[in-house]
Amino acid sequence: MDENYNPRIKGIDITEEMRSSYLDYSMSVIVSRALPDVRDGLKPVHRRILYAMSELNLEPNKAYKKSARITGDTMGKYHPHGNSSIYDAMVRMAQDFSMRYPLVDGHGNFGSMDGDGAAAERYIEARLAHLSMDMLADIEKETVDFVPNYDEEFEEPSVLPARFPNLLVNGSSGIAVGMSTNIPPHNLTDVVNAVLHRINDMREGNETDIESLIDIVKAPDYPTGGAILGVSLIREAYRTGRGKVVLRAKATIEPMGSSGREQIRVTEIPYQVNKANLVKKMADLVKDKKIDGITDIRDESNRNGVRIIIELRKDANANVVLNQLYKMSPLQESYGIILLALVKKEPKILNLAEIIEHYIFHQKDVITRRTQFDLAKAERRAHILEGLLKALDHIDEIIALIRSSADTAEAREKLIERFGFSEIQAQAIVDMRLRALTGLERNRLQGEYDELQILIAELSRILSDEGYLLQVLSEELTKVRDRYGDTRRTDILHDPGEINLEDLIDDAPSVITISNMGYIKRLPLETYRAQARGGRGVIGMQTREEDWVKDLFVANTHDHILFFTSVGRTHSLRAFEIPEAGRQAKGMPLVNLLNLPNGETVAGMIPVNKESWDGYLVMVTRNGTVKRTALSQFSKINKNGRIAITFREDDTLMAVMRTDGEREIFVASKNGKAIRFPESQVRESGGQSMGSRGMKLKDGDHIIGATAADDQVLVVTENGYGKCTPLTSFRDANRGGMGTIAYKVNEKTGSVVGIEAVTENCGLIIINSEGVVIRIRVCDISVQGRYASGVKLINMDEGVTVVSIAKVTEDDNDNDSENVIDIEIEE
Repeated sequence: MDENYNPRIKGIDITEEMRSSYLDYSMSVIVSRALPDVRDGLKPVHRRILYAMSELNLEPNKAYKKSARITGDTMGKYHPHGNSSIYDAMVRMAQDFSMRYPLVDGHGNFGSMDGDGAAAERYIEARLAHLSMDMLADIEKETVDFVPNYDEEFEEPSVLPARFPNLLVNGSSGIAVGMSTNIPPHNLTDVVNAVLHRINDMREGNETDIESLIDIVKAPDYPTGGAILGVSLIREAYRTGRGKVVLRAKATIEPMGSSGREQIRVTEIPYQVNKANLVKKMADLVKDKKIDGITDIRDESNRNGVRIIIELRKDANANVVLNQLYKMSPLQESYGIILLALVKKEPKILNLAEIIEHYIFHQKDVITRRTQFDLAKAERRAHILEGLLKALDHIDEIIALIRSSADTAEAREKLIERFGFSEIQAQAIVDMRLRALTGLERNRLQGEYDELQILIAELSRILSDEGYLLQVLSEELTKVRDRYGDTRRTDILHDPGEINLEDLIDDAPSVITISNMGYIKRLPLETYRAQARGGRGVIGMQTREEDWVKDLFVANTHDHILFFTSVGRTHSLRAFEIPEAGRQAKGMPLVNLLNLPNGETVAGMIPVNKESWDGYLVMVTRNGTVKRTALSQFSKINKNGRIAITFREDDTLMAVMRTDGEREIFVASKNGKAIRFPESQVRESGGQSMGSRGMKLKDGDHIIGATAADDQVLVVTENGYGKCTPLTSFRDANRGGMGTIAYKVNEKTGSVVGIEAVTENCGLIIINSEGVVIRIRVCDISVQGRYASGVKLINMDEGVTVVSIAKVTEDDNDNDSENVIDIEIEE
């Protein structure tokens, strides 16, 4: 025999032991700690706190008691898991910003929305809230089962009677082992109305469509208010038990006196959002320049409610800033919905109808057990009253019998034997006082007996008629609703993501501008009235001294806008996603709309009608490389963009144009050289190719633009001169040549800054470095040869230069006489 053998040590399989132990632990966490019961909506710790407080007689009309006393009694009798867990749970039940309908009435510092913790339990006091009395109502009438506590010294309720559907009203959240629950709070009036609707259908023998219940409950109702954005995922949660709710703060935009500035006032924030952290996060977004236009953020909240003030710059678009805050800060939060609760000690995912059904069954059981208790008590009392009334009819004989008896036991036995009383009746007669012999007392006993007979009949009807029981339940729920019900705190807003925005936005032409520092905006085309050549124009964008408008073009609001960056990547937006701003507003930083790394700028923008993705894109770089790619390759672009062209580090993308595959490509340089060649000479290539040479350049020269040529080519210089030259003036050449003179550049005209393919029916928008925009007709611009220096198109102050031009089609031109300023044209 092994000398180390010990018969007291038994070998076990460690795998089986681990499996068994972990399952035991898991079920303990699931059933005894983390998940609420579907019937009363409480976890064990909350149930034990409320029951311990009721045993301490902490009713709403009684004095407060120290929280330490409450946690001590709860821990000592029912919940041996440490006083901190009990205290934290009790504090939360007293916080009106955590519980939609608090179950504990707290007195003292119970924490704040800024994340401040409650004072120590030895300082603050508590008692039961009025609503908790309905949670505990009739618990003394054996309405629920009691089970031994942890050491079997006391008994505790396995569930509370719960006169209202607390699981939905106050919600619950918890993480168990391998599962979690997240049930949002709801409005008591809505939930009770849904339960009443189901009860009425049950009384009439009808099934209840879950959609009718969803139409009544509508959506969660949070204690901190706010606004729910869309209900489609919430309705899905009510149907399946899983979904999501998007909750945003309640904010209003209001003027700041007569300064012309605006401010955003936040009065309600999302549920369980730390207000102090929210303010800090918004300040960090401004500091990191992720949100532009905010000058100050102040928290002016007090005991009367939340008040966060966000002051804006005069040129800031308040709606845009608010939407950015919703997107990037906790002003808008998403919450998962998991309707998981314990049903007969088993965790189950439930839909709205099932939760209501389980609650009704629980209430039917509570009312039945309460009625049985009351009926038994009434029948016992009636039985005694029958004996007393009978005794009064034979009072002289009974008195003589009692006087002749040696003791109470003998008198009781003689009464039973002589008059047929039960033992209970005989004992009551023996205990009867002499005052019962008066006529008034007899009338009182008879009246009490008659009332008991009515009560017994009523209680018997409840037990025998389920329809009448449901009516009683309906009446009791109605009283609770009328006593505690209130209006919704959380608004329900339509989610713009649930509809097609195009249905709400007119498909109208707009001018889209982008500045050198990356600010973009959208304006209605009619903002710019048509002027004759030589006008001074109007302010198109308020810019800083170091900024200017770099590009502008015309697109319909439903168009897709392809953004081609300087490093050769492509991004996409719908035109209506670009915020509309005033004529002198600076606009929004493009980095807030597109995922642009540092140093990456937009080199070209192409509007594409959503119905038409045919044709090609031709790209031209600063060093003269040209590339052609099918437009359809850019129809689907994710938020990070996609590669459009690759090139060497010393190169950058300068121009992008849309073609049909049979156009003439016209490329021009800063020094006035240009080349014209058929598009077919550029072979089609994929997204990551480098393209091929389009034009040779001399030292110091670079490409300033390119266009798909039409009848005429318009050339504009930095000092505001320009001319139209027939396309036929430029001979067809092979791709890759040096080109010919397109504009005679000199000190007066300055370098070439832009070219466009135009016809006489086109309009032209010119913008200078001060943000001034002029819109003129192409037919007012002289047609001149290749070597001419052009005519003055826009008058500018010294030091101001033209930075961008854009063509306006005939349909976009507004020739209404009220919008036209006639200016004498000087050649």
